[in-house]
Amino acid sequence: MKKAVILLSGGLDSATTLAIARAQGFACYALSLDYGQRHRAELAAAARLAVREGVVAHKVIALDLGQIGGSALTDPAIAVPDKPTQGIPVTYVPARNTVFLSLALAWAEVLEARDLFIGVNAVDYSGYPDCRPAFIAAFERLANLATRAGVEGGHFVIHTPLISLSKADIIRTGSELGVDYSATVSCYSADEQGRACGVCDACRLRAAGFEAAGIPDPTPYRASA
Repeated sequence: MKKAVILLSGGLDSATTLAIARAQGFACYALSLDYGQRHRAELAAAARLAVREGVVAHKVIALDLGQIGGSALTDPAIAVPDKPTQGIPVTYVPARNTVFLSLALAWAEVLEARDLFIGVNAVDYSGYPDCRPAFIAAFERLANLATRAGVEGGHFVIHTPLISLSKADIIRTGSELGVDYSATVSCYSADEQGRACGVCDACRLRAAGFEAAGIPDPTPYRASA
């Protein structure tokens, strides 16, 4: 089986991406990042998903992006918006996917894997610049220029199976593959039990996706949501 490194946050999109990689026959190595995110319940969700999906290994790397700040997800002084906003929202974490893919690339090189999977989406998303196809294409070029494996004739591929799907289509795809979405955490303000706030951007997109897909929403919400 070909090896692949899967970025696994514990959210809906990454869980679906992992299921797709498995369905495609890859031996999956899941990578999660403990980056100082306020919604830390997603890390527990990632651990559950890794066990459920039978990954070969699940690695969690700690890095404190809170030292940089600049995002509502890493700086407690910045509130998570409870209404839609214009432009790139404050939940954008500076260079997050660049950092995450770089770490995934490093592990892939050690594993002699040439395939990386990331659950970015350019349709139903919050306007993050590092979720666009142009960014992925640029990073793939970088991966093949800046690594020993690339220089010695290897070829890395960044797989983005969700990039052109609506949230509803993502949910339908994952449901067909048996993803347990009740075990995932998408909310930017999830409590320690993983219960969602129901009002942040991630919650709104998730709820709208289940409604459009015609599939009951299994998300556990806080009583006040």
